Amino acid sequence: MPQNIILNESEHLYAPEPASEAGRALSAALLRMRRAEQRQEASALGLSGLSDLDLRALRYLVQATRDERNLGPKDLIGMLGTSSANVTNVVDRLVKRHLVARVEHPSDRRAHYLRPTATAISNVEAIFMRHHAALVSEIEEIDDADAGTAARVLERLTRALDELD
Repeated sequence: MPQNIILNESEHLYAPEPASEAGRALSAALLRMRRAEQRQEASALGLSGLSDLDLRALRYLVQATRDERNLGPKDLIGMLGTSSANVTNVVDRLVKRHLVARVEHPSDRRAHYLRPTATAISNVEAIFMRHHAALVSEIEEIDDADAGTAARVLERLTRALDELD
């Protein structure tokens, strides 16, 4: 019974519904997709065995490696929006689990970079692969015209939300 409340709340708009049937269908589909994304994020978090903050930090470090960029603890403070004490704890936990290595800065003996280990990169990819592959598989089935329309609609909706800040 409580699951019905969760389901209904996540599909409820705190604004008047769109006027048209097509608009209501789009709104409902977006809310269902948001709920599905949240379930996948929760599943990924469970599979990782990490806290939300630790997994986000690890994902950022993996992405930095892909982009061939070096990140240090100060970078993570800004990216995670948390304190230096929290980032120190996150890094210590990730190092202890052999997911991150501290690498000496080439010109500053006091500084270091953070690098995900090969195991960490493999784990992050495995955790998110199924989720992202399912999206790509469905996108590949959509014809180019519909995919273009969908992309424009999603960009427009994203812009409307971004402009609220």
